[in-house]
Amino acid sequence: MGRGRQKAKHTKVARELKYFSPDTNYGALEKELGGNSRLEEDLEKWPEYSASDDDEYDEDQFKTA
Repeated sequence: MGRGRQKAKHTKVARELKYFSPDTNYGALEKELGGNSRLEEDLEKWPEYSASDDDEYDEDQFKTA
């Protein structure tokens, strides 16, 4: 295959990818972006990994000399 035909083929594929828009499944998207029950369960098991406003933040521990 010559360079001209190869370039044309790549251009065609790139154009197809650029303008391709698959159907969006909004139900699945809502489910995915909704609450993550497993995350809630894990945070209940390990509360020390949960970020809360009550936690004190010690800025001095991150300062360099």
